[in-house]
Amino acid sequence: MSGAAASAGASRFSAFMNHPAGPKTVFFWAPVMKWCLVAAGVKDLNRPAEKLSVSQNLALAATGVIWVRYSFVIIPVNYSLAAVNFFVGATGLGQLARIAHHRYTHPQAVEGVKA
Repeated sequence: MSGAAASAGASRFSAFMNHPAGPKTVFFWAPVMKWCLVAAGVKDLNRPAEKLSVSQNLALAATGVIWVRYSFVIIPVNYSLAAVNFFVGATGLGQLARIAHHRYTHPQAVEGVKA
């Protein structure tokens, strides 16, 4: 690259690096690390529904929904934080749906746990 193309690429990279939610800030790295929660939720799809925790997945779903809203209120608006929290909430809700379906279709298993 040379000339105008090189300077345009350099200025875009510089703008990215110096953005208020760029890689020099926590606004960039917190969402990047939070994708691990989404990966863990997806990995839990392999676990049997009776082994999933209602309270854990309720907490994930609630924090996902709350933080999506917060991501649009803070300055700078953080779209990557909103995206990751949407998926955290979605995985939590998906796991809660699996738990509810299992308990609805296997009521004897739920009664055995209560006894």
